[in-house]
Amino acid sequence: MDTAEWYRRFAEQEIRGRSPAYEDLARGVASDARLLALIDGLPPVKRQPNLLLASVRFLGGPSAGFPAFRQWTVRHWQRVRETMLTRRTQTNEAGRCASLLPVLAGLPGPLALVEVGASAGLCLLLDRYRYRYDDRPAVGPADGPVELPCRTNGKVPVPARVPEVVWRAGLDLEPLDVRDGETARWLECLVWPGQDDRLARLRGAVRLAGEDPPRLVRGDAAGALGDLVAEAPRDATVVVFHSALLPYLEPAERDRFVAAVRGLPVRWVSNEGSSRLPSVLARLPRGLPGNRLTFLPALDGEPLALAGPHGEWLDWLTP
Repeated sequence: MDTAEWYRRFAEQEIRGRSPAYEDLARGVASDARLLALIDGLPPVKRQPNLLLASVRFLGGPSAGFPAFRQWTVRHWQRVRETMLTRRTQTNEAGRCASLLPVLAGLPGPLALVEVGASAGLCLLLDRYRYRYDDRPAVGPADGPVELPCRTNGKVPVPARVPEVVWRAGLDLEPLDVRDGETARWLECLVWPGQDDRLARLRGAVRLAGEDPPRLVRGDAAGALGDLVAEAPRDATVVVFHSALLPYLEPAERDRFVAAVRGLPVRWVSNEGSSRLPSVLARLPRGLPGNRLTFLPALDGEPLALAGPHGEWLDWLTP
């Protein structure tokens, strides 16, 4: 799709009902020839709506009101452009752990976790969060600073406890250290305006990571994965998992990554937007909900559920 359609779909399928301020900005960009021309001067992977919006916020620009946003962005385009070229979205959404937990808890423990596209590694801390599925008793440490709510439908296998994790490591092209103030501020700028709950849990997860940072390794999704998996303890179930990684890989890179995972002695847990893994999408027993971004938690390529992009809802597929 072209840039205008990308921003229009972002407004209609991802932002609508979640952040009115950003919905207005994304629709404005989609209809503005001047801004579209500036964005199209960037490499395709750097034209992402959230990257533009976060960069403007990071630099002190307006995050609401399209006329003011447009004026500021055009005036400061060189700074915005440099930020977009040097930063990545790397939205480290801990809420997605609520979609992953029922899948991971169903595997034989203990677990050794390898997250690909780990960003700051916040999802590697999934056993340190507290989960609340509907009105069920909370799962996880009672004194944890982060609680992840999730609405469910169907027979979600909500576990009685979080799984035991004996080893964890993350892989990313540019790992983030949340102990750096500017890095933490960048992650906050990736949270959409008006989403105070998301911002609060990000800050809680950042505090946890700052106290005991997970191991993060710089490397390519496919090329470096085998060496990292080889370090995991053999007496644990080794799980390679990822959430919202694939939008940042070209189709050929995606295929190399999938082939690499399938060739390793691991369990593979994916949580990606529905169009990102065609082989998983093809195995869905029923259609997707209309006109909203839907993730597909899957185990070894078999879809298990439909999920909200931030783990806010989970619709289990299997009986």
